[in-house]
Amino acid sequence: MEILFWAVIFFLTTALLVRSADWLLASAEKIGLAAGLSPFIVGATIVGIGTSFPELVSSIAAVLSGATEIVAANAIGSNIANILLVVGLVSLLGGRIVVTKSLIDLDLPLLAVSTVLFLAAAWDRIITFPEAIFLLIAYAIYLLYTILHTEEEAVAESGIRALFHKRRKVESLLHEEQTNRPKILPKDIMFLAFGIAGLAFSAKYLIDSVIALSTLLHIATGTLAITAVAIGTSLPELIVSAKAALGRKSEVALGNIFGSNIFNVLAVIGIPGLFQTLALDEPTYAIGLPALAATTILFIISGVSMRFHVWEGAFYLVLYTFFLGKLFQLL
Repeated sequence: MEILFWAVIFFLTTALLVRSADWLLASAEKIGLAAGLSPFIVGATIVGIGTSFPELVSSIAAVLSGATEIVAANAIGSNIANILLVVGLVSLLGGRIVVTKSLIDLDLPLLAVSTVLFLAAAWDRIITFPEAIFLLIAYAIYLLYTILHTEEEAVAESGIRALFHKRRKVESLLHEEQTNRPKILPKDIMFLAFGIAGLAFSAKYLIDSVIALSTLLHIATGTLAITAVAIGTSLPELIVSAKAALGRKSEVALGNIFGSNIFNVLAVIGIPGLFQTLALDEPTYAIGLPALAATTILFIISGVSMRFHVWEGAFYLVLYTFFLGKLFQLL
């Protein structure tokens, strides 16, 4: 009965976490535009980072609860899920997904470098404060480079940051209003408050439920984090990429994954690492790290070929099933 109780808490808090991130993202986007930020800056920062809010907030909650092994497991599991599960499903839904030249020239190398930096930091099974600072500096450089050295037209075409279809809608809206800034309504402030409160509340009880379930089921906390938590916090990426794929916007579908994965290995690890040294438990280190390296390499190879076929999507899903089987010692 206790297992059922905590399982229900886990699913409810995961749903609230994702929904709260959506509230916060929508209100912050509008407030940023009303404050005078350009649609491009809003798209590259507030909107681009928004889909990874669940990973970040749940990781901070894990550190505050003393379960530091959840942080790395969550980031690693989210990146693996984004590649094998999300890209796999997107390829099946959208048919052949075309990779633009901009993604190959810019995002593939940046994803590779970011993953290598994280793997180097995690090689000794811990992420220390200096390493966390280094990862955050790397993300700041990456973000500044994207904002300062990428023209808005190229970004819109390649879909480098996540959710650029939303940014285009904002640009269209601003044009229709003859460049008038949107007005901040009381409901925008309300949803911003709801989003922040919902993230804080749901993240705390999500981590509590993971810790409780790991104890009751005799499963390592990191194993649950790298699977169940990672899948739950990857739902925004799945929803955005699936909608983009169905709308034949493959550049948005893939750009969302690139931006999210880079944010996960640099910022989602770096920010919690400022508070406490992060540990990697045995399943995360022995299975998660090699799987992250292998799936990232596979993703890059598929990207260089400039298209994802339906059979590749099916293959990705098979690999994700195999990954889950190894984690839970079913294979």
